[in-house]
Amino acid sequence: MGSVRPVLYGAHCSGGIKKALDRAGELDVDALQLFVQSPRAWRFPDHDPADVEAFRDRRVELGISAVLVHALYLVNLASPNDELYEKSVATMSSTLDAACAIGADAVIFHVGSHLGAGLEAGLGRAAPAMEQILGHSSETTWLLMENSAGAGGTIGRSLDELEALFDACGRHERLGVCLDSCHLWVSGDDVTDRTALDVLLAGLDSRVGLDRLRALHVNDAQAPLGSNRDRHANLLEGEIGEGLSTFLAHPAFQELPAVMEVPGPDNHGPDQGEMRKLRELHARGLAAA
Repeated sequence: MGSVRPVLYGAHCSGGIKKALDRAGELDVDALQLFVQSPRAWRFPDHDPADVEAFRDRRVELGISAVLVHALYLVNLASPNDELYEKSVATMSSTLDAACAIGADAVIFHVGSHLGAGLEAGLGRAAPAMEQILGHSSETTWLLMENSAGAGGTIGRSLDELEALFDACGRHERLGVCLDSCHLWVSGDDVTDRTALDVLLAGLDSRVGLDRLRALHVNDAQAPLGSNRDRHANLLEGEIGEGLSTFLAHPAFQELPAVMEVPGPDNHGPDQGEMRKLRELHARGLAAA
């Protein structure tokens, strides 16, 4: 690997801007993902400037290399429903504003579903919404589309759909991608196979550019390859299992934040045991490569 640094080991931590960094410190992570609002409600909080400043200072104190914000799961930028669509755009804009304020590196989001209106109609809704939201980005805080999983009208399950959104947004300079290992797996991409990964990433490079790949979600999968069922499992407890070592060790992924969103042993998120498994899987993958 020469002078290339390994992936930045990370976890999604609860507690928002007031407490997520405390959990990150307990886990000794290199990268943190958090929500900046309740993940179960539309109402966006008014963050106290003192809390924002404390977050920035505490991040430096802990030496956290990357901070990612995950947008509200309720967001649907492709919805044909005007009320839901407008709430989604407003919430995403506020999320990006808050992410910029705390010095986050990116906001990660799911595009949403066209809910039966058709892909073309969904793209026609999502692209102008994304362009508006990108107006709230900064030179240091990007917007990242996460590859999606699931059946129905979900948008972002394929490289073709991601490319279509990039093109529709004029390939905005701060629009990037986050790849989720579980979502890839259940969408039919075998992340345990180095050759399959090479093909996938060559496709991403030709359509979007590998320089736009800014983060990874490292999750095992409860469901089989190609099942289109998005269910995360703890590392080494799902269908991907040891094969995650191949995913983690891919040369294109080194230096990226590799964040777990697994349930953990008590359904309260990643713990020290999961962090240990993440590091060990990566080490075994590098040794095998």
